[in-house]
Amino acid sequence: MTVEAGIGYALIALGPSLSLFVSVVSKKPFLILTLLSSTLLWLISLIVLSGIWRAFLPLNSTTWWPYAILIITSVGFQEGLRIFLWRVYKKLEDILDAFAERVSKPRLFLTDKMQIALAGGLGHGVAHAVFFCLSLLTPSFGPATFFNDRCPKMPFFLVSALIALAFVTIHTFSMVIAFNGYAEQNKVDQVFVPAVHMVAALMTLVNFSSGGCLVAIPLLYVMAILTLMHCGKMVWRRLTEN
Repeated sequence: MTVEAGIGYALIALGPSLSLFVSVVSKKPFLILTLLSSTLLWLISLIVLSGIWRAFLPLNSTTWWPYAILIITSVGFQEGLRIFLWRVYKKLEDILDAFAERVSKPRLFLTDKMQIALAGGLGHGVAHAVFFCLSLLTPSFGPATFFNDRCPKMPFFLVSALIALAFVTIHTFSMVIAFNGYAEQNKVDQVFVPAVHMVAALMTLVNFSSGGCLVAIPLLYVMAILTLMHCGKMVWRRLTEN
């Protein structure tokens, strides 16, 4: 492979995130700070999870159930962290609203709250892509590529980039759904986010089957599209109500 191919894989994984950053997040310094804080928080959470599971490695590569346990515990930990992040955000929102009242400025609008959630979700997605994709791309800049025996028809780096893009999309817009669900006490939204996260993560186990990547990747994008549709429907409803 070449440098161009390595850059291409990176852009597949993070190109849409870069566009979202330039068009939305970069216009407000507070959103940039939210994005960076969220990325750091989720990276730390993944490092902590890696440290915990390091004691159990190497897992038996011939069976899938140890990986299922790893995924279930990891998703559960991250969803608990999402609730913690919401509580921190809620306290910060109260502080900002109180400050706005003291200086005779308007409180946070609904669109401001959604953009903050979007920046937080984008940070989650970027952390996932950095941890599970970009960290693996260094060999792709060399003179050759790599194919996995379980997926001989697609380069390993392309599979990694496509999976990362799907999860970036899911994580980014799931945060908007989750924050709205917590704010409205909407049980559907509160359950939807961890359910989609868990199902999408477990779908990656299909890659253990021969040619499984050709099935797992489309399934992941079905979950990503479902998340986008649910988020779009929720945002349209909130904006029309307000």
